[in-house]
Amino acid sequence: MAKPTLESVLAQIETLWPESGAEEWDSPGLVVGSSQKSIASIHLVVDVTPETIAEAREVGADLIIAHHPLLLKGVTSVAESTYKGHVVAELIRAGIALYSAHTNADVVPTGTSSRLADLIGVVGHEPVVPGSRPGHGLGRVGSLPQEMSLYELAVALGEVLPQTAVGPVIAGEPDARVTRVAVCAGAGDSLLQEPAVLDSDVYITSDLRHHPASEFREHAKLFGGPSLITISHFAAEWLWLDGAAEELRSMLGVGVTVSELNTDPWTFQVHRVGE
Repeated sequence: MAKPTLESVLAQIETLWPESGAEEWDSPGLVVGSSQKSIASIHLVVDVTPETIAEAREVGADLIIAHHPLLLKGVTSVAESTYKGHVVAELIRAGIALYSAHTNADVVPTGTSSRLADLIGVVGHEPVVPGSRPGHGLGRVGSLPQEMSLYELAVALGEVLPQTAVGPVIAGEPDARVTRVAVCAGAGDSLLQEPAVLDSDVYITSDLRHHPASEFREHAKLFGGPSLITISHFAAEWLWLDGAAEELRSMLGVGVTVSELNTDPWTFQVHRVGE
């Protein structure tokens, strides 16, 4: 059976994660590779790094699909004296193409937030911010089959996520009752004031900064509102890779592997002895 070309693979990827669904500031798409290159194996990663490129070489991948774009912000040089230039050169030397599926993969019904919601048992979920197509949009909001405490949900969440230096961090009372859950895999502070989030019992996302989180929680104490759980950005989006791999296998009939490397930037944390 003839191997598909990169051009034909990208045409199929477009049906899964249309680039038109990406946020205006985003830059998904092909970064490195010839359209006529034969593709027999694809490797999925959250971040493309020298380590994940080496991993892709070990498994014999012809194409890396990364969630995070390597060239999200413009560069004026890809000299190997720069980090991004070094990564581009490593890809070219290895003969590996690179494609990024970022917010265009977040907003689809099987996207990053949907995967997170499914794995913690949220049912009947729908977008927090609906897009132009049915079922598409940023974040997801739905209900748990049974009410549980905030502490119990945080523990269940920690068991689903891959191990990282910092696990779930919670703003709220441990025994608060939780039924309605809003999630946004990746950085979701832009959704803090969305009605679907405000009407939830808890909002789970990543990269919440001190001032927005503090003001949000103080407001909730006075007037009511959801608890917050912030989790590793890498961990939240790594959960999506397995589902994406299954979609690609069934559509393309090629080998698809998922990275086992932890590319979370935080490597360890310390606690004061006796506390």
